[in-house]
Amino acid sequence: MLHLSRLIGRPVRDGSPDAIGSIDDLIVAVGTSHPPVTGLVVRTGRRRIYLPWSSVQRLDASGARLATERINITGFRKRKDEILLKGDLLDKQIVDIDGRKVVRANDVLLDFVDGAMRLVAVDVGAAGLLRRLGLPDNWIERLSGGRSRVASYIDWEDVDPLGSTIASMRLKVPHAGLSELHPADLATIIDQLTPRDRADIFNSLDEEVAAEALEELEPETRTDLLEDLEPERAADLLEEMSPDEAADAVADLSPMSRSAILRLMAKEEREDVKELLAHPEMSAGGIMTTEHVALRPTATVSQALASIRRLQPDADVAFAVYVVDAKRHLLGEVTLRDLILASPSAKVIDLMEDEPVAVELLAHAEEVARVVTRYGLVAVPVVDENRRLMGVITASDALWDVLPEEWRREMPRRLHKGSIAAVVAKRKSKSAPRNKNNG
Repeated sequence: MLHLSRLIGRPVRDGSPDAIGSIDDLIVAVGTSHPPVTGLVVRTGRRRIYLPWSSVQRLDASGARLATERINITGFRKRKDEILLKGDLLDKQIVDIDGRKVVRANDVLLDFVDGAMRLVAVDVGAAGLLRRLGLPDNWIERLSGGRSRVASYIDWEDVDPLGSTIASMRLKVPHAGLSELHPADLATIIDQLTPRDRADIFNSLDEEVAAEALEELEPETRTDLLEDLEPERAADLLEEMSPDEAADAVADLSPMSRSAILRLMAKEEREDVKELLAHPEMSAGGIMTTEHVALRPTATVSQALASIRRLQPDADVAFAVYVVDAKRHLLGEVTLRDLILASPSAKVIDLMEDEPVAVELLAHAEEVARVVTRYGLVAVPVVDENRRLMGVITASDALWDVLPEEWRREMPRRLHKGSIAAVVAKRKSKSAPRNKNNG
């Protein structure tokens, strides 16, 4: 194995004993899990020339030995999909996908794999910095208490280079590793990046993944990112978000950006966002999502389940189907559990819980949290003064706005799979009336 730090500046020799120059950089062709070295950049006086890997007979800590005495002295030009290990990677930020964090590349590890010299790992530990100072390995071991080889390397397969790190690189599958991360982990990484790198990543992700990560971002970061994206891209992402999260994001934008992005959103999503923006921020109307399933009393179980499949709401929102009349007055609710257990031909009116617990549009966020906690609700419907169904508030959203600030920093903005709801359900008040939406 070879470290880049032990190669830079080492002599390059042909058949003669005198060096023709020194190693200035190594070139690798990205696109594989462990990309091969394709050549050397050699400094000869003031010139930097390119030597293909086929010209290299041997490469080790003593330098490079060429297999030929004839070299092309054409100046170096980087080709598509090539990166310079020193110029493009060393000292730059990279994403450690496995560790879910942004780190700095202090050194690069090379090794012969499958008959080729390949980039196998990046050293992000202190040992890499000490090595670049020219300290011998035994000194590095002594200074680090024997820990220089522990937990400092990241396999190149687990590295995602950033756009500003490798400006000329065009990955075949850009940021593929990041797209596999949990949205909360992806948001944590994005919060650490420069504005340019944030936009680069979001432009490479598919809309669903990007929208989920956008919901997890800190409000300040989310606002900056939406302002930096092209308005069309920002509008597409907001359309993929839940209406309440999209409204929160739009509310923080500058008036000019807000107007431009709203104009580009699809009519239905735009109207949902505008409706939510019209309510006070800390009211039930400001917290709720307009995403929910509402049916007439004559609907069958089969029709109810088809509506859930068609709308594909979030898990907490899909916990119950609401029964309304022709003017959307809330008549009752049926839990998803009851729908699954009932006959497909059964009517929802025969299964529903009459007069479910609900909150009014202007109820304060603290009152909403008390209702959710008292009755152990996964979600609570929001009604106007005439008890017309306007939206739904999930337990996670109801409790988020009343959590202490230090608690918020320790958990993701959107708690998936009903995490908060599960905790709340265990604390149900024994004095609360039995409701079917309690399962």
